[in-house]
Amino acid sequence: MDKGLNTKKNGNQAMVKICGFIVDKRNLFFLLFGLLIIFSAISRNWVGVENSMSYYLPGTTETRQGLDLMEEEFITYGTCNVMLANVSYEQAENVYERLEKIEGVFSVDFNDTEEHYTNGSAFYNITFDFDEIDDACLVALDRVKELFADYDYYLTTSLGNTQAELIGQEMNTISVLVAVIVVSVLLLTTQAYAEIPVLLITFLSAAVIQMGTNFFLGTISFVSNSVTIVLQLALSVDYAVILLNRYKEEHVSLEAREAIIIALSKAIPEIAGSSLTTIGGLIAMTFMQYKMGPDLGVVLIKAILLSLCAVFLLMPGVIMLFSNLMDKTKHKNFIPDIPFVGKYAYFSRYIVAPLFLVAIVIGYMISKNCPYVFGYSTVTPPLQNRVQKAEEMQETNFGSSNMVALIVPAGNYDSEKAMLRDLDMCPEVDYTMGLANIEAMDGYHLTDKLTPRQFSELIDLDYEVAELIYTAYAVNDEDYAKVVNGLPDYQVPLIDMFMFVYDEVEEGFVTLESDLQETLDDAYRQMNFAKNQLQGENYSRMLVYLTLPEESEETFAFLDKMHDIAGKYYDGTVLVCGESVSQYDLQKTFSRDNMVVNVVSILVVLVVLLFTFKSAGMPVLLIAVIQGSIWINFSVPTLQHDNLFFLGYLIVSSIQMGANIDYAIVIASRYTDLRKTMGRKQSIIDTMNLSFPTIVTSGTMLAVAGILIGKMTSDVAIFGIGKCLGRGTLISIFITMFVLPQILLVGDKIIEKTAFVMNMPIRTKNVTGLMKVDGLVRGKIDGMVTGSMNAIIKGNVSAYVEAGDVTEITKEEYEKLSGEMADQIENGEVKEYV
Repeated sequence: MDKGLNTKKNGNQAMVKICGFIVDKRNLFFLLFGLLIIFSAISRNWVGVENSMSYYLPGTTETRQGLDLMEEEFITYGTCNVMLANVSYEQAENVYERLEKIEGVFSVDFNDTEEHYTNGSAFYNITFDFDEIDDACLVALDRVKELFADYDYYLTTSLGNTQAELIGQEMNTISVLVAVIVVSVLLLTTQAYAEIPVLLITFLSAAVIQMGTNFFLGTISFVSNSVTIVLQLALSVDYAVILLNRYKEEHVSLEAREAIIIALSKAIPEIAGSSLTTIGGLIAMTFMQYKMGPDLGVVLIKAILLSLCAVFLLMPGVIMLFSNLMDKTKHKNFIPDIPFVGKYAYFSRYIVAPLFLVAIVIGYMISKNCPYVFGYSTVTPPLQNRVQKAEEMQETNFGSSNMVALIVPAGNYDSEKAMLRDLDMCPEVDYTMGLANIEAMDGYHLTDKLTPRQFSELIDLDYEVAELIYTAYAVNDEDYAKVVNGLPDYQVPLIDMFMFVYDEVEEGFVTLESDLQETLDDAYRQMNFAKNQLQGENYSRMLVYLTLPEESEETFAFLDKMHDIAGKYYDGTVLVCGESVSQYDLQKTFSRDNMVVNVVSILVVLVVLLFTFKSAGMPVLLIAVIQGSIWINFSVPTLQHDNLFFLGYLIVSSIQMGANIDYAIVIASRYTDLRKTMGRKQSIIDTMNLSFPTIVTSGTMLAVAGILIGKMTSDVAIFGIGKCLGRGTLISIFITMFVLPQILLVGDKIIEKTAFVMNMPIRTKNVTGLMKVDGLVRGKIDGMVTGSMNAIIKGNVSAYVEAGDVTEITKEEYEKLSGEMADQIENGEVKEYV
C-alpha cells in the first residue's frame, strides 16, 4: 500500500481500497462512460414525449375515463383552423374553393357570416379525411400550408408536435444561457481555471446519459423532457464541488493520486448524505395522484443518481488528468469573507428570530389563498410562440369556443334528441351537435324516422322499390311483424336506412340509376363521417359548445348540471370530456396532492436530518426555516393577484424542501462543529464565512436556472415552475443567510438539550497469533491499550473494537507489512504505529 495512504487520514480502509480501485482503473471508467455517452446520444431520439396534460390524470377521473372510451368507440378526424388576413371576400372565397380540392381534405367550413369573414380576414375550419393519429393527416396539412404559403395566415392544429418542438427550441436556448452563467459563477468561485473543465465534463456526461436513459422509461412528459437537464445541473452541482474542495484540501500535503483517493473516501458519505434530502423532496412528488408529478419525480431522481455516479466514478479520473493543469492555473479567491453577516446575526438574534416566527404565520395565512389555476387560458407566459400568436389572432378576430363532449349509452335517438333540446335551452350553451340534431336532407335530421313513402319521396325513389328495401331492412332486423302487418307505417331512422341501402348496393342486392347512385354515395360519405365521430358500438357522443370560459366556478357548476340533465334520460354511464372537465378534475386532485407532497417531503427530510444531526431540535428548526420560505414564496402571487398554474406549486415546493434545505444544512453543520471549540459569536461569524462560497455557488445556479426558465418559455406549466423556483431559491438563500444564523443562536440550548447519541454495537475480538489491527480499539494487547491504531501484532488480542477491525494474517503478510512499517517509522513518516 502507498505510503501516503498509511497515515491516519485514511479512515475506513475498505472505502479507501474501493476509491483506490476507482482512481487506478480510471481508463476503464472512461471507456464505460464513453460508451454510455455514445449510446445515450443515439437513444435520446427514441424517447417518447407526451404533450397532453390530461394524459396524466388518474384513471378514476372523468376525463381519463372519457378519453379512453372515446379512443375505443369513436374516430376523431384531424382538423385545423386557419385565419387568412388582409384579403377581400372574393379572394377568400377563391381560397375556399381551392381548399376543397386538396387531396385529403374532407370538408371546409366557410361562408359570408361574421363567424368566417370580418375586417378583411377569413376563417376556415378544415377537417381531414383521416383519423388525427394517422400520418396521412400531416401530409394533407402540409398541402394546406403550401396553399397558404404566399398569404398572411395564422394556422392552429392539434396535429403533430409543433408545440413540443417550439418548447424544445426554447429550452435549448435556456440551457446554453444557464451553461454560460454556470461557467461565470465557477470562474468566481473556483481557485484554478482548470477546475472548470473538470466540472463541465462531469456535468455534461451525466446530462447526456440522463437524456439517453429516459429511453428505458418509454414515454415521459413534455415538462420532464424540457426542464430536467437544467434542474439536474442546478441540483447536483454541489456534489462535484464538494469532491473538488476535498481534493484541494488533501492535495496540500499529498500527491494527486493519494489526495483524490482520500478525498473520494471522505466525500462519498458526505455527498450521499447531502443528496438524500434532495431525493427525499423528489420522492414526495412520486406520491402525487396527478401522474405528471411521479413522471418528473422519477426522471429527476434518476438524474440525481446519474450525477452521483458521474461524480464518484468519472470525476476522480478527470481530476487526475487535469491535476497538473489545476496546479498551474491557480488564481486568487474572488469570494470575500463576510464577517459582518455573522456579527449582524449575533447582535440581532433576539429581534430577527421572533420576527421570522411572525413572518412564517403570516406567510402561511396568505399562501393559503394563492390563486391557483388548472388550465392555460388564465395565465400569460412571458413569451408567445408562433402557435400561440396564431391562436391569439384567431380569438381576437373570430372569438373562441369552449367545446365539451357528452358521452351517453347508444341506441336511443329519441332520448338524444330530447336531451340536446334541453341543453340548447340553457343560456350557458351556444349550440350542440349530435346525430339527433344534424340536418341531413330537406329539413330531416339524421335520426328522424321515415316511412317507406317519406323515404321514396326524399331521394326520388320508386315507392315499390322503397317498400322492398324496407322489407329487407325489417327481415335483417328480424322485425317480421312489420313485414306482415304494418309496412306502410314502418319507420326507420334516416341514417340507419341510408347505411343499409348503401351496404345492399355494395353487395349487389340493389341496383340504382347513376344519378340516384351519386346521391346515395354523397349522402353515405357525409353520414358515415358523422357516424364515425358521433356513434360507436356502445356509446354516442354529442358536442356541446359553451358560452362560458374554459375555467371558472360557473363553468364547473354547469358541468355538474350537464350530468343532471343527462341523468333524466340515461341510467347508465354518462361522461363529459373537454378542457374544462380536465381542469375541473385537476382541481379535485389538487387538494389531496398538495397535502401528500407537503407531508411526505417534510417526513423524509426530517428522517434524514435526524440521522445527520442526531438532534430532535435541529431538524425542526431547519424545516421551519425552509417551510417558512415556501409559504413566503407562494404568498407573492397572492399579494400580486397573479394566477399560478397549480403544477408550479406542487413541484417547486418539493424541490425547495429537498434542495434548498441543503443551504441550511451547510450552515447548521458548520455551526455545530465550531460550537465544540468556540463561543457562539465567533462560531457564527466563522460559520458564515465558510458557508458563503458553497451557498452562493449552488444557490446562484439554481436561482438563475429557475429565473431563465420563467422568463424565456412560452409554456404555462414550465413558466410557473421556473418562476416559482427562481423566486423560491432567492428567498431561501436570503433566509438561510440572514435569518437562520439568528435562529441557531437563539435555539442553541434547544439543539443541545434535544441531542441524542446513537451508540454502535461493540464487537469483542479475541485473537491469538499474527494479526493486523485497524481502527479504534479498547482492550488488552499484551497490556491494556485504548486508542486509534494501525498495528501489526504478534501475540494476543482481547479488545472491544468500536470502529475498524482485527483480522488474522499469514506469516508472509506479517513479515512484509512489518518491514514496510519499520521503514516508515525509521524515516519519521509515521509515528502512530504500535
